[in-house]
Amino acid sequence: MANRSAKTRQLLGMKGAAPGETSIWKIRLQLMKPITWIPLIWGVVCGAASSGNYTWTLEDILKAATCMLLSGPLLAGYTQTLNDFYDREIDAINEPYRPIPSGAISVPQVITQIFLLLFAGLGIAYLLDLWAGHQFPNVTAIALLGSFLAYIYSAPPLKLKKNGWLGNYALGASYIALPWWAGHALFGELNSTIIILTLIYSLAGLGIAVVNDFKSVEGDRQLGLQSLPVMFGVTTAAWICVIMIDVFQAGIAGYLISIHENLYATILLLLVIPQITFQDMYFLRAPLENDVKYQASAQPFLVLGMLVTGLALGHAGI
Repeated sequence: MANRSAKTRQLLGMKGAAPGETSIWKIRLQLMKPITWIPLIWGVVCGAASSGNYTWTLEDILKAATCMLLSGPLLAGYTQTLNDFYDREIDAINEPYRPIPSGAISVPQVITQIFLLLFAGLGIAYLLDLWAGHQFPNVTAIALLGSFLAYIYSAPPLKLKKNGWLGNYALGASYIALPWWAGHALFGELNSTIIILTLIYSLAGLGIAVVNDFKSVEGDRQLGLQSLPVMFGVTTAAWICVIMIDVFQAGIAGYLISIHENLYATILLLLVIPQITFQDMYFLRAPLENDVKYQASAQPFLVLGMLVTGLALGHAGI
């Protein structure tokens, strides 16, 4: 039973996995970390909601599904494979069971996968622009921006992840703002208000991104990466993390009140309460041991809050 659980974790790209997989297709899927696709797919849903123009017709369902394919399996898969390629030395310390440091897949095979996912994603983005009748290829531009951010996040010389603030904000924006923009642009007109609000929401995403750094403290310290747990220590970084998550969600609720979407604002604030509860129960007490447990228990409330915000913005016609 334990072995089956470890293999499932390995396949999904989760902490606590086990080596030994021999199927090349399962190994390629491990590199793409399917567990990380969920927030990007959800971001597309939130963007479609905030556009105010999504309808439950077959065409709109197919458009949304194609955009989810773009944001999740293709470009998130590209991002995760690229990150594993450039993190293979760190993973050899922190997660030696990962496909590259364990020797389950060769470097040329990984590079081929990176380019296939990238070009497939950009091709799908361009098709979505044609499908939506865009004069300017908005979805393609967002896909290019996301692909570029993924590269400078993982690759030298910039390697944004070396800096805990820049790297985690780039990660938060990639998981919240970019798929939200893609979903909104597909069904409506992307505007400065949506862009600014989602970039603010991404500061809560920065806090979520910091949670992922706790599993890598030892390797980051050895290799000189300035993650927040390395810079500030585990306890202080945990507090920074939860404050970012809670304060910026509350700030978005305050904006919803200002545009008279009081019901949605109330629901969003109520969804922050269980997050605070799980922060106290799990994360703040033992961040190194409970990071995965905290994410599993609290993140559903955060992503529900994103949808509530998207629905509020669509209702208000922002």
